[in-house]
Amino acid sequence: MTSSQPLGRGISAVIPNAHTAATPGERAASQLLHLREATVPVPVLAAAAELITPQLEDPDPATREAAGTVHARLLTAIEEAAPGR
Repeated sequence: MTSSQPLGRGISAVIPNAHTAATPGERAASQLLHLREATVPVPVLAAAAELITPQLEDPDPATREAAGTVHARLLTAIEEAAPGR
Protein backbone atom coordinates (compact mmCIF):
# COMPACT_ATOMS: atom_id res chain seq x y z
CA MET A 1 0.00 0.00 0.00
CA THR A 2 1.34 3.43 -0.92
CA SER A 3 -1.06 5.64 1.00
CA SER A 4 0.55 8.42 3.00
CA GLN A 5 -2.15 8.25 5.66
CA PRO A 6 -2.15 5.48 8.27
CA LEU A 7 -5.04 3.04 8.30
CA GLY A 8 -7.71 3.66 10.89
CA ARG A 9 -8.38 1.28 13.75
CA GLY A 10 -11.57 -0.38 14.86
CA ILE A 11 -14.85 0.72 13.34
CA SER A 12 -13.29 3.85 11.81
CA ALA A 13 -11.26 1.58 9.51
CA VAL A 14 -14.40 0.34 7.77
CA ILE A 15 -16.41 3.57 7.64
CA PRO A 16 -15.56 5.71 4.62
CA ASN A 17 -14.57 9.25 5.39
CA ALA A 18 -15.38 11.65 2.55
CA HIS A 19 -13.84 14.66 4.30
CA THR A 20 -10.39 15.49 3.02
CA ALA A 21 -7.50 16.33 5.32
CA ALA A 22 -8.03 19.60 7.17
CA THR A 23 -6.19 22.64 5.91
CA PRO A 24 -4.03 24.67 8.31
CA GLY A 25 -6.77 27.31 8.45
CA GLU A 26 -9.41 24.73 9.33
CA ARG A 27 -7.23 23.29 12.08
CA ALA A 28 -6.50 26.78 13.42
CA ALA A 29 -10.18 27.68 13.44
CA SER A 30 -11.03 24.50 15.32
CA GLN A 31 -8.28 25.01 17.88
CA LEU A 32 -8.91 28.72 18.38
CA LEU A 33 -12.62 28.12 18.83
CA HIS A 34 -11.84 26.41 22.15
CA LEU A 35 -9.52 29.15 23.35
CA ARG A 36 -11.07 31.14 26.18
CA GLU A 37 -8.30 33.42 27.39
CA ALA A 38 -4.81 34.40 26.29
CA THR A 39 -2.56 37.41 26.51
CA VAL A 40 -0.95 38.31 23.21
CA PRO A 41 0.11 41.53 21.50
CA VAL A 42 -2.55 43.25 19.40
CA PRO A 43 -0.53 42.79 16.17
CA VAL A 44 -0.68 39.02 16.72
CA LEU A 45 -4.47 39.25 17.10
CA ALA A 46 -4.68 41.28 13.90
CA ALA A 47 -2.52 38.78 12.04
CA ALA A 48 -4.65 35.89 13.29
CA ALA A 49 -7.83 37.68 12.17
CA GLU A 50 -6.33 38.25 8.74
CA LEU A 51 -5.15 34.65 8.43
CA ILE A 52 -8.55 33.21 9.32
CA THR A 53 -10.49 35.51 6.98
CA PRO A 54 -10.29 33.15 3.95
CA GLN A 55 -12.01 30.43 6.00
CA LEU A 56 -15.09 32.68 6.27
CA GLU A 57 -15.85 31.64 2.66
CA ASP A 58 -15.03 27.93 3.06
CA PRO A 59 -17.48 25.55 1.35
CA ASP A 60 -17.84 23.55 4.58
CA PRO A 61 -20.54 25.13 6.81
CA ALA A 62 -18.90 23.93 10.04
CA THR A 63 -15.60 25.53 9.04
CA ARG A 64 -17.36 28.79 8.09
CA GLU A 65 -19.19 28.85 11.41
CA ALA A 66 -16.06 28.17 13.47
CA ALA A 67 -14.05 30.70 11.48
CA GLY A 68 -16.80 33.31 11.89
CA THR A 69 -16.94 32.80 15.65
CA VAL A 70 -13.17 32.97 16.04
CA HIS A 71 -12.89 35.97 13.70
CA ALA A 72 -15.52 37.85 15.70
CA ARG A 73 -13.73 37.05 18.98
CA LEU A 74 -10.43 38.27 17.54
CA LEU A 75 -11.96 41.54 16.32
CA THR A 76 -13.64 42.08 19.70
CA ALA A 77 -10.32 41.52 21.50
CA ILE A 78 -8.63 44.01 19.17
CA GLU A 79 -11.33 46.61 19.81
CA GLU A 80 -11.20 46.09 23.56
CA ALA A 81 -7.43 46.55 23.53
CA ALA A 82 -7.73 49.96 21.89
CA PRO A 83 -6.15 52.81 23.88
CA GLY A 84 -8.57 54.81 26.01
CA ARG A 85 -10.74 51.88 26.94
